Amino acid sequence: MIVYDLMCGNGHIFECWFKDSASFEEQKCAGIINCPVCNDTRTDKVLSPCMVKRNSPEKKSEPDPQQVLQAVQSFVEKHFEDVGVDFAKEALKIHYGEGKKRNIRGTATADEETLLKKEGVGFLRVPVVKKMLN
Repeated sequence: MIVYDLMCGNGHIFECWFKDSASFEEQKCAGIINCPVCNDTRTDKVLSPCMVKRNSPEKKSEPDPQQVLQAVQSFVEKHFEDVGVDFAKEALKIHYGEGKKRNIRGTATADEETLLKKEGVGFLRVPVVKKMLN
């Protein structure tokens, strides 16, 4: 169903319901739409006032950065093998297919990080955060 606001030739505005827009056109051409005030059959569609109600936006609180970092750290600890100071060595082995492909974590010096970048080994530095006491 579709609702149109219509105006007759005498300026009266009224509302009519139709099956679809084609039904409106058919009935208008047949002259069977008439104004309920003056019975005029000269009708045209007019703009309908409408309102779109939106739910009031909920205030989204920003996540606590400390908690986000702790969640990332917890995930890495759970899903990545700790290779300690051998991180660069193990990462290169994996990169060149000489080591078992797996998720690893550890530490690297600035020179080792430069070498890894030069060799095209992808890695991400994740800051270590102190655990919060509950």
